Amino acid sequence: MMDRRRVTELWHRLDVTVRDLPLGVLLLIASLLPALRGNGTEIGGLPTQPLDALGGVALALQCLPLALRRRWPLACLALVPVGFAVDQLNGYHLLAGTALPLALMSAGSHLERYRRVTLLALSAAYVPLAVVLHRRGPGEPPGEFVSFYLVLALAWGVGVWLRSARTAEAERRDRVAEDARNAERARIARELHDVVTHHVTAMVVQAEAARYLTAVPDRLDQTLTAVSDTGRRAITDLRHLLDLLDPDDGTGRRTEGRTPPVGRLLTLVEQTRRAGQPVEFTEEGTPASSTGSADLVAYRVVQEALTNVLKHDRGSRTAVLVHHGEREITVEVGTDGSGARTGSPGGSGRGLAGLRERVDVLGGDFSAVQREGGGFVVRARIPAGGRS
Repeated sequence: MMDRRRVTELWHRLDVTVRDLPLGVLLLIASLLPALRGNGTEIGGLPTQPLDALGGVALALQCLPLALRRRWPLACLALVPVGFAVDQLNGYHLLAGTALPLALMSAGSHLERYRRVTLLALSAAYVPLAVVLHRRGPGEPPGEFVSFYLVLALAWGVGVWLRSARTAEAERRDRVAEDARNAERARIARELHDVVTHHVTAMVVQAEAARYLTAVPDRLDQTLTAVSDTGRRAITDLRHLLDLLDPDDGTGRRTEGRTPPVGRLLTLVEQTRRAGQPVEFTEEGTPASSTGSADLVAYRVVQEALTNVLKHDRGSRTAVLVHHGEREITVEVGTDGSGARTGSPGGSGRGLAGLRERVDVLGGDFSAVQREGGGFVVRARIPAGGRS
């Protein structure tokens, strides 16, 4: 199997003219076989003549240019019809006449320029050939020449169809690649938003609080320590994300286990509490042995919700509930609206839109709405065991 694969790879490394040459050589050899001599293409009804030197030229002109049919299709199409005309006008009736429809099909498929002009020129050249063959022969009906022309036109049409199919496939691959690039860019943007926004928001809140604690050195020191810890976690998470984006950067860092499990939610809640936000955290049930990417999505839901709390409803009493079921994880984060509002609580920006996409991909449900009495609530139902 390996030897066959290696031979195939070596074959495809060869120049296309070298790979196309064997077809012409085989057709030439077949045309010289006594059993097949005179049994080739015949139009006009001329009697079959034995092969002579001029017949050898006609044979070479029809067969050998097939090596150029993909690299230089126009050159191939200029030589093969000449050999075919010599073949038919002298009555050799070689099997090599099969090269003409092959050359036409290849030209229809691979010719880049002068396609219409080439087709018109070949059609115009066929008319005098048919007239001469009709006069020199026993007077074959014109329908025979028309039928043969239609066969040649069909060969050209097949080549054009192959070209169109190849172009459509290339466009499809380009669209798939572009969609994949866009999806990857969107994924990276979501990851950066989730990682950076939460930590930076917490640092901003903590830094603002520190300005009012200059008279309380102990609390000021605790606040500044919290800012430093948050910054270090932001750097660590960014490094983890960069490892995922470029695992072969040569640093030797391992990327396994980088996905934040639901068990880290308590650390996330504690970080939010240190930023001055009262958060009540409840975790129910036992995480499933295999949750796929559901645990990461649950983590991101809580992270984004707490970020919005710090940004838009600072100081309000906040409740975080995470329930682990056998087949899904449910998350609910809500506030009572008692804090200092600095914007739209529910929000509809990149963060929540990204969460909706994440949950939808796993087949779950996501909502973020404002409460009538103030505050907002974010809910998510995330099926466990989904794709990563």
